[in-house]
Amino acid sequence: MARLSNFRLLFSSFSLSKPSTLHFRSIFSTVIASSSSPRRHRNAPLHLTRRNNSNTRGGRGRTTHPMELDKNASSAGFNKRRAEGRDNNDAPKKDLQLKHRKVNPVNTIAYLQILGTGMDTQDTSPSVFLFFDKQRFIFNAGEGLQRFCTEHKIKLSKIDHIFLTRVCSETAGGLPGLLLTLAGMGEEGMCVKIWGPSDLKFLVDAMRSFIPNAAMVHTKSFGGTDDTTVLTGCKLLDNPIVLIENEVVKISAIILRPHHPMTPSETLNSPNGKNQAAAKPGDMSVVYICELPEIKGKFDQDKAKALGLKPGPKYRELQFGNSVQSDRLNITVHPSDVLGPSVPGPIVLLVDCPTKSHLESLLNAQSLTSYYDQEAGKSVTCVIHLSPASVVSSSDYQKWMKKFGSAQHIMAGHEKKNVEIPILKASARIASRLNYVCPQFFPAPGFSSLSSALASSEGSFSESSKVISAENLLKFTLRPYARLGLDRSGTPTTVTSTQIIDELLSEIPEVVEAAHHVSQLWQQANQTKEDLVPAADRNMMIEEPWLCDSTVPSCLENIRRDDLEIVLLGTGSSQPSKYRNVSSIYINLFSKGGLLLDCGEGTLGQLKRRHVHLYGVSGADDVVRALRCIWISHIHADHHTGLARILALRRELLKGVPHEPVLVVGPRQLKRYLDAYQRLEDLDMLFLDCRHTTAASLDAFEDGCDLNNNNREVSASKVDSTLFARESRMQSLWKRPGSPVDKDAVSPILERFRGVIQEAGLKSLISFPVVHCPQAFGVVLKAAERTSTAGKVIPGWKVVYSGDTRPCPELVEASRGATVLIHEATFEEAMVEEAIAKNHSTTNEAIEMGNSADAYRIILTHFSQRYPKIPVLDEANMHKTCVAFDMMSVNVADLPVLPKVLPYLKLLFRNEMIVDESDDVVDAVTAAY
Repeated sequence: MARLSNFRLLFSSFSLSKPSTLHFRSIFSTVIASSSSPRRHRNAPLHLTRRNNSNTRGGRGRTTHPMELDKNASSAGFNKRRAEGRDNNDAPKKDLQLKHRKVNPVNTIAYLQILGTGMDTQDTSPSVFLFFDKQRFIFNAGEGLQRFCTEHKIKLSKIDHIFLTRVCSETAGGLPGLLLTLAGMGEEGMCVKIWGPSDLKFLVDAMRSFIPNAAMVHTKSFGGTDDTTVLTGCKLLDNPIVLIENEVVKISAIILRPHHPMTPSETLNSPNGKNQAAAKPGDMSVVYICELPEIKGKFDQDKAKALGLKPGPKYRELQFGNSVQSDRLNITVHPSDVLGPSVPGPIVLLVDCPTKSHLESLLNAQSLTSYYDQEAGKSVTCVIHLSPASVVSSSDYQKWMKKFGSAQHIMAGHEKKNVEIPILKASARIASRLNYVCPQFFPAPGFSSLSSALASSEGSFSESSKVISAENLLKFTLRPYARLGLDRSGTPTTVTSTQIIDELLSEIPEVVEAAHHVSQLWQQANQTKEDLVPAADRNMMIEEPWLCDSTVPSCLENIRRDDLEIVLLGTGSSQPSKYRNVSSIYINLFSKGGLLLDCGEGTLGQLKRRHVHLYGVSGADDVVRALRCIWISHIHADHHTGLARILALRRELLKGVPHEPVLVVGPRQLKRYLDAYQRLEDLDMLFLDCRHTTAASLDAFEDGCDLNNNNREVSASKVDSTLFARESRMQSLWKRPGSPVDKDAVSPILERFRGVIQEAGLKSLISFPVVHCPQAFGVVLKAAERTSTAGKVIPGWKVVYSGDTRPCPELVEASRGATVLIHEATFEEAMVEEAIAKNHSTTNEAIEMGNSADAYRIILTHFSQRYPKIPVLDEANMHKTCVAFDMMSVNVADLPVLPKVLPYLKLLFRNEMIVDESDDVVDAVTAAY
């Protein structure tokens, strides 16, 4: 690998709108060639070979390719090939094939395990892990699966097969992240076969825009149907569909289709004009049957010797079920001659009956009949129920359960009692410590306070010890036979907030004084308010005239606490870790609804974790209902793979209620993903290309001009000599044709967009291009003017989100005078080389961008997962800056205090060391057993 030894970034000065000309410091110098290497011509393009990834999770990976540095751009150095989307072409193509593993039929260990994704948040389906010595199988891959496995050290190597009980966001939301991880394992990567009802090609096609070619996905669908077919009954199969049958397990499937009583004519004439009974592929569900082979009887050596056999390989052949010739006698010895009675192998059913419409299909499934008959040799050992409480509590379902006799039933379908126990204990622990120091910015985590309000559906089964609620990491041992049954040894113990804080006080006694100082910051602010507000008006506590300091921007004058809150739901990059989820920001506008800026995997779970403590179990549902708009910065998976789950939940919550589809603004590649996904599951949304929300495009719309022509000018055209200057390669890329603007189609959506912005109390939402990958954007939110109680007109606040980017003039111009700049800071300053290669920013560069734009406050986010808890920071220039943590909630009225809190937060992590990304994140999911 070629190395670039002396990195400085050449940041040529450029003129900005202020009278003074700002000169950016030089942090990228010319490479000095060694005397042993040939001298490079001064005008030749500079290449850097280094580890880098393509367009997956924003740069995580081990692909080697040259990085071409742009030498003409008047911005920070950047990887031009990556920005233009050409870095994919340099990666060696992997021809990944499914591995054929040597399986051992005489297994010593086999078990099922509940992977409790979604147990505490009720937002996604739990996964079930089927473990054998040489093979692993996963049933369902909902959002958060990868983060869960990292937290609990569940190794994902040797997973060749993933089975989906349904093809929808609830069961498959974690697939993109999981596939990206498997594709990056080792030098060769891994491939996987995905099984599920319907045509899985829809799902894979939907992910092609952000899953690299190396992630070879082999799909195997069964029970497919045309998504326009009206299903008025259930097709019954006499036998299960056999999917896998080898020496260690046979896995079969039984399709459940919803029963719709309406006739086709009734459906087509439904009141809303929609085909209510038309089934999408995602409507089908599956019962999976896992059958282990019978356990051979004990080998009798005395009988073997009597039949003339010598100890050796023939003993093993007989144990494998093969006949052999006697060594001393002229006879054939059969396994039955030397083995005791066989024991039937365990049989496990995984049942997903998602609605009562599917229940009729389940009750009438002829292919299950042989498993009801305990004397026919197919005695079911365990049934794992993924069906929701609304289904399993019905009398018909409970009668059906009794047909399995003495089988152990494990109820895993969102039992309410599991809401009490956080699944991600490491992040809950950090949240508790942050809450102790600064409760104003960090709401209390945990769900234990809700226990009195929660009820479990298990109560109706309490008379039977054979029906239990699933617990996180609960195991059911299948082999060895002597240990057949439940194993709770690995289930996590509950740790209360009190225990966490006691541990903190013992570890860092100074934290008591730190918490007191933080509290005084707000007390001092309240005292300032008492001095400023007339006594007659002091009961109007909702307004916060914080400080009379002239540095406080006028937009914060008498700001109300119900005006704006910025909630950092995910603050990590690339992939989720134990402590930081991937990118997502919730803009809480209170009574006017809210917006999401990026929506990485697990965003819904993060919303649930935050709101369940503040507003109860349904708090996050209210947030999802009130979403006005979801804005996505670019196509990398860590910024949008939580979107489908949010949209699907919103559709369910508003079913039967008059409402408008939610507006999704994003890069055009995202529309291809969502269009393909909607063939599986209705997402109830309107899509608008980010290009149509740039300042130039919006001006063209207002003026009634041709969007095709005006969209050729970037929103930052006022900035001279920029990356996106007229006729430059980058501008050519940004305006690349391929999706001509249909004005008749776009105009109504833009009209709806304008209405949504106004309803949210915003003056504008404007996207602007940034330097990261093709079609990467940042966004500016401007609030409308407001009038104080005294009748004074006060300008609205301005929030800017950078998305993923290198420092660039477009960002500085867009952030001019921002109240808050939320800027990515993926790397520490010492890793500027890495930042350039992957087109990200360092912490110092992010702060410099905010200072250059005269932003009032800077919030740093999107940290590399090599910094699991807190990034490496330069103490200088932090007077207006704070570091984001997951669940951090910043009210606009508290912005004056924001930077003052950081030193006290850093105290919590004084003993923490930087953990290399491969140690903390990647190794947990790549190391083999």
